[in-house]
Amino acid sequence: MSLATQDEKGVWVADVIFIYDGNLTLYWMSDPDCRHSKAVLENSGVAGSITASTRSGEQNFGIQFEGAAAKVEGVRYDLALKHLAKRGKPAPQETDDVLQGDSWYSLKPTKIRLIDEENFGYNTQDFVDILSNS
Repeated sequence: MSLATQDEKGVWVADVIFIYDGNLTLYWMSDPDCRHSKAVLENSGVAGSITASTRSGEQNFGIQFEGAAAKVEGVRYDLALKHLAKRGKPAPQETDDVLQGDSWYSLKPTKIRLIDEENFGYNTQDFVDILSNS
């Protein structure tokens, strides 16, 4: 996921490995000293994109979104399990220091734009109403 933040220096984009829950909330783990982590604390308004199409000639498929981000307090072992599984790593013990100095961050989208060239051509589809009900 590419995550766009803004701080006193201007706009910044960082790529992060994300997971999500059933309420369309996105989560990632980052060093609290990184520019994008500090920016979230200053300004919760963020934007981003997730692209599923990766090969040349493949039709575009992905999402763009905007929303509010926040630092998540605590170890959140449940998030660590999903995060490590996505990366193909073994599950940690609940006693392990899964964060190793990092922190969890969350993003709740307020707008999602679907890019699905196969089904909609170059016409994007916006989803706002479903987000206000989730």
